[in-house]
Amino acid sequence: MAKVILHPLGRPAEEVLAERDYRENLARMEALNRTLFERREEVRGGWGREYVERVHAKGKLTTWERIELLKDPGTAVFPIQTFVNYGRTFGDPPRTSPAAGVITAFVRIHGRLAIVIANDNTVASGSWWPLTPEKIERAQEVGLRLKIPVIYLVDCSGLFLPEQSKTFPGKLGAGYIFKMNALLSASGVPQIAGVLGDCIAGGGYMPIISDKLFMTEQAYMVIAGAALIKGAKSQKITSLTIGGPDVHVHLSNCADERVPDDPTMMLRIRQEVALLPTPAVGYYRHAFAPADPRYPPEEINGLLPTDHRVVYDAREVIARLVDGSLFWELMPHTGEEMITGVARLNGLYVGIIINNQQMTPHPEMRARTRPGGILYREGIAKISQFSRACNSDGIPILWLQDISGFDIGLEAEKHGLLGFGSNLLYTNSTNTVPMITVLLRKASGAGYYAMTGRPYEPVVQLSTPLTRLAVMEGRTLAIGAYRTRLDDNFHILSTDPAERAQVEAGMREVEQRIEADMDPYKAAAQMDTDEIVAVHELRDYLMTLVELSYQSIGYRRVKNPRIWSLHDLAVLTEPAG
Repeated sequence: MAKVILHPLGRPAEEVLAERDYRENLARMEALNRTLFERREEVRGGWGREYVERVHAKGKLTTWERIELLKDPGTAVFPIQTFVNYGRTFGDPPRTSPAAGVITAFVRIHGRLAIVIANDNTVASGSWWPLTPEKIERAQEVGLRLKIPVIYLVDCSGLFLPEQSKTFPGKLGAGYIFKMNALLSASGVPQIAGVLGDCIAGGGYMPIISDKLFMTEQAYMVIAGAALIKGAKSQKITSLTIGGPDVHVHLSNCADERVPDDPTMMLRIRQEVALLPTPAVGYYRHAFAPADPRYPPEEINGLLPTDHRVVYDAREVIARLVDGSLFWELMPHTGEEMITGVARLNGLYVGIIINNQQMTPHPEMRARTRPGGILYREGIAKISQFSRACNSDGIPILWLQDISGFDIGLEAEKHGLLGFGSNLLYTNSTNTVPMITVLLRKASGAGYYAMTGRPYEPVVQLSTPLTRLAVMEGRTLAIGAYRTRLDDNFHILSTDPAERAQVEAGMREVEQRIEADMDPYKAAAQMDTDEIVAVHELRDYLMTLVELSYQSIGYRRVKNPRIWSLHDLAVLTEPAG
């Protein structure tokens, strides 16, 4: 009988880093966190107090007030895709669409985690903007992958028509939402919809396939609203008369039940969720209770350098994320540029893969060292086999990225990194266990792909305020763009002052543009990452995501830890003697 033995990991912060360096890191990180928290509040405010008052004047609650009533008291809400469309404007006069006009978040209801998709009724009456459909579909995808309840709070006046060409057509346009409704239903994923106001056109189709559909007294569902009907048929009629609860609860049978108001709606949805099977989380904890790390997660703010060129001890980050700061490291003596192992988060097993930033011995010339944060042959093979073993054993995988990319040059090509990299990409493309990706700092080049970046469909990808997502750094790209005008030491060849000034200005422009493109808020605005999270918040997010990975049963195999193939991998890679 094999047992999983986890070992203590980490040291007190004062032993890891000089106090001056720790304080400098902390000060820089706190400034970045302030910006993050201020921008969150900006997005959460929608179109401002005036529009909140408009909602209240109609006898309705705002979307965030509804979520507050829906969730279990005292529990946290974990939003995703907060910054979609951040910094963008649409139409004339230009209008913003905070969070693309829809809130998507993990919410705990009667002890069960659900994904809630809720139109923000303070932003153009919940209209669908460019990227709103894709954001809804992303949340539906998470629900489908994890087989967790999907709850729709619909208060949607349809497409924001001036931008309809960016939301109506295309593979992932508004119509794909309804296909996702159907796929969720076909997979047996519970869907519960509450219609709390406008529900026009596509907004009307979205809740119909749900298992339960409730309407408030002032809600309506229509293919076309009263204004359109007046124009097309010259009929003076209200949308409530066309498709209110009198019609859809009692005549068309498109809705199940009517409720008087928003608070009652939230109560009825909670009652329905309570009827679902209880979570399997306790079963899969194998009698282990969640435990705090021995070292506070807040210390990561001081231990993680904000300068991406400065190294740090990745094991100290793990020690501040996992339960009890306990970790079973596998294959520590090979591929040392990568760290792989198993820990518990929220009392549940998770496989962890993280880039080692420190210099490591060259496997063929031990007197030489190699820089960390780069994928070499041995590290690629190591994380590929570890990833496959976790998939075989049913263990969710957490990828903690801080990667500059693959090794390059003659040695890399002779070692066949293209082939080993393809092997890793195949592994992560075909894995079926939930995978979670965190971009700690650098997420560069094909290394971002290889470590389960967003194109490889992690359940959720988180960024931090430090994240730099790009093919390469701005300075490097500028050198590449102007390579023919530089010497072997990357100095400008020309001796003509005007030409030198032109090259310098061009390189500076390229570098600044690439640096701006690497901003995590830009990535989040265009849905290249799911959420920006302060590093001290990572543990809470990760505990929630790992719990979600174990909540439902019957859709994937979770092996008893005694029969993990990881035990065989550990034995086969132990050094002799």
